[in-house]
Amino acid sequence: MKRKQKITKGVIAVAGSGTRFLPATKSLPKEMLPIVDKPIVHYVVEEMVQAGITDIVFVTRADKKSLEDYFDQNAVLENELRQAGKTKYLEKIEQIAQMANFIYIRQKGPYGNGTPVLNAASIVGNEPFVFAFGDDLVKSKIPFTKQLIQNYERNQAVVMGCQEVLPEEVSLYGILKLKEPSPIMEIERIVEKPRREDAPSLLSNFGRFILVPEICDILSELPLGKGGELWLTDAIEEYIRRGNRVVAQPVEEGRWYTTGDPLHFLHVTLEYALDTEEYGQPLREIMKQMVR
Repeated sequence: MKRKQKITKGVIAVAGSGTRFLPATKSLPKEMLPIVDKPIVHYVVEEMVQAGITDIVFVTRADKKSLEDYFDQNAVLENELRQAGKTKYLEKIEQIAQMANFIYIRQKGPYGNGTPVLNAASIVGNEPFVFAFGDDLVKSKIPFTKQLIQNYERNQAVVMGCQEVLPEEVSLYGILKLKEPSPIMEIERIVEKPRREDAPSLLSNFGRFILVPEICDILSELPLGKGGELWLTDAIEEYIRRGNRVVAQPVEEGRWYTTGDPLHFLHVTLEYALDTEEYGQPLREIMKQMVR
């Protein structure tokens, strides 16, 4: 794979149902649930923008209109805030639509996390791009998308974000087996939800990738996998079998958080709230009172 294109496009998968959050997600997309004062997906977009991404493709579905509206201008609200002199809030609202060039496409095809990638293929074209799940967050000193892009620029290989998990958690995730020795953390294969004793490592892949057009080509011809779904990891493994390199990028100076269920969502909310100047100390006092 010989290419030196600058990565400027990001694809975010936001077509999930959020069933574990029902009834809250009956009318509100899971990705729009707030972490302190911003929806989950806002943090994903911020991370991409801070890494130089200028075009962001949301792969969505019919009941995600509130997400599309969120990243659009709201002239009525802006005018109300302007007339009320609430300039702090006005600036926050105005900045949202200016963060990037937003593109929305409806997900079509089989169920599975490979489908959003395939749907976005015609938009990303012949360029490498960032792919993210809309409910995975990474809180790090250097934006994790930037870490992924820097890895890609060094190694010119597909990059998978990863983080070590506890031994008792390996059966919940796709676990990476690395080639030995490999100073660049080249991946040999991905073991989906292994038993603890069969796990090749503690490195779990999560929803951040640098992908290339060849992955889209493989997805277009790949048979459906486990559960009748189109799996991105199946395409990445086929890409490896064809002699291409895929490398792992651990989170540096930070941590990956999943918001996929209410308990993890509450954990993430606390982590982010405790780190804010406005709410951090008061929240610590509340937590101390609760413990007492």
